[in-house]
Amino acid sequence: MASTELEKKPSQAIDPAEEPSVEWGWHGGFPKGTQFMGWFSVVACLAMLIGNHQGIFSGGGHFKTEDGYLVFIAAVLVIGLLIDLRKKRTAWRR
Repeated sequence: MASTELEKKPSQAIDPAEEPSVEWGWHGGFPKGTQFMGWFSVVACLAMLIGNHQGIFSGGGHFKTEDGYLVFIAAVLVIGLLIDLRKKRTAWRR
């Protein structure tokens, strides 16, 4: 006999239609691993500044184009990691 009451679903349940991976296994993220690998990538980008590469001379001085790209990428990563840390620290306030 069918019940007239609707079955209550937990509020934290994930709908398999929205997230198909729920059906076949673990569903989540790697928050500590993401931060670790992000900071590792920043250090790796900055470590690539050290070397015997030649830059492109422009104007009177010399500017190493590849160094500019490495510093830019490292800066974008740092900004993203700091935003991620801030979001995690203030998530409990919602």
